[in-house]
Amino acid sequence: MLKKINPKAANQLRIIGGQWRGRKLNFPDGEGLRPTMDRVRETLFNWLQGEIADARCLDLFSGSGALGFEALSRFAVEVVMVDKNPQAIEMIRNNLSLLNADNAQAVPMDARDYLLQKHIGQFDIVFLDPPFNNALVEPFCQLLQQSGCLSEQASIYIEMEKTTALKELPEHWQIQKHKTAGQLSYYLIYT
Repeated sequence: MLKKINPKAANQLRIIGGQWRGRKLNFPDGEGLRPTMDRVRETLFNWLQGEIADARCLDLFSGSGALGFEALSRFAVEVVMVDKNPQAIEMIRNNLSLLNADNAQAVPMDARDYLLQKHIGQFDIVFLDPPFNNALVEPFCQLLQQSGCLSEQASIYIEMEKTTALKELPEHWQIQKHKTAGQLSYYLIYT
């Protein structure tokens, strides 16, 4: 059942490309909830241009769902959006329903618990954008590698605070692209 959301009480994000280009979606207020900026999303999806169509994507710490919705708009075959914030998951489900997107799941679960499950399948692209200042990026990179959820040639997008250096990646992971914008650094990594 779709819940009515007061648009004036919610924040909005804009899908920047694909079939839903220009579509605005609401997302709730929440501590640490910050959708990836438009210009960063545009750069990321330019990087992924040849990979996103027909990819199976995992959006960990999905928050507003900006990255997952952008992937769906660009014809990812499936997107799994994981977040432990119940309001964020509820809004993601509302937005999926509004878009008639039946090839996505909104999973109300801690990201670590999700990766520790068996039989989650393999993903071609993973979006890893954890809350800032919690030193979660490198442990989650190791957990992704150990979980067996990455396809043979997976792409991992990482977004983190600019003040922290990305030091230790799993063996064979290679940084392909790296940029900074405002207070964040973002990376595209191939396994």
